[in-house]
Amino acid sequence: MVYWALVSIGVIGMPAITAYGLYRWSRGFGIGFAVLWGGWIVASAILADHDVFRQSATTAQPWIGVAAGGALLVGLLAGTRVNAPLPALVWPHVLRVVGAVFLLAMATGKLPAVFALPAGLGDVAVGISAPFIARRLARGDRTGAVWFNALGLLDLVVAVSLGFLAGLGPARVLDVSPSTADVAVLPLVLIPVAAVPLAMALHIRTLVRLRRAPATGLAQGLTGRRESTPVP
Repeated sequence: MVYWALVSIGVIGMPAITAYGLYRWSRGFGIGFAVLWGGWIVASAILADHDVFRQSATTAQPWIGVAAGGALLVGLLAGTRVNAPLPALVWPHVLRVVGAVFLLAMATGKLPAVFALPAGLGDVAVGISAPFIARRLARGDRTGAVWFNALGLLDLVVAVSLGFLAGLGPARVLDVSPSTADVAVLPLVLIPVAAVPLAMALHIRTLVRLRRAPATGLAQGLTGRRESTPVP
């Protein structure tokens, strides 16, 4: 139950905070995102319950990668139309602290340290840092924002890579015990197929916005006002 509680907080909470920020900017976009991502979480849970994502020691099972990659692609495509205030794109990362579930799984012998330590500690660090970056952006201060998003994205890439390399299957490189097979079953599988793609899309969109947007207008925070100058 502890695993389910922690995973649910992150997997449901991150999209909920994202939807709230988008709703304050554009009601239609916020509602649309909530329906789309909520539906994907439910669909992912159903697929996982039918062992679609479960790993095999003898054959390659690409479906968890296909699902996560598809969700990321949708998030990136939809993100090109998002000009919500930048703090709204940072606040969802606060719930990355639930990455501590990987540390708990390691402590109980369900995940290897080579994966759980960088994935769990990295997520916790991002989650703790997120409020400070969001508040700075709300004041129009970009200090640390690029580094926060770049390192947050790197954390996800490293975690996904280690999860794959230490998993079951012919492509397994890190022969550790236990493997990361538990990340491919409920409830942990909801993190890579639903939470990680959203977090990646938010990081990438924020980095693009930081590169293109003028410093003015960042202090809108979560007021719900559209930016005066749309940014592609």
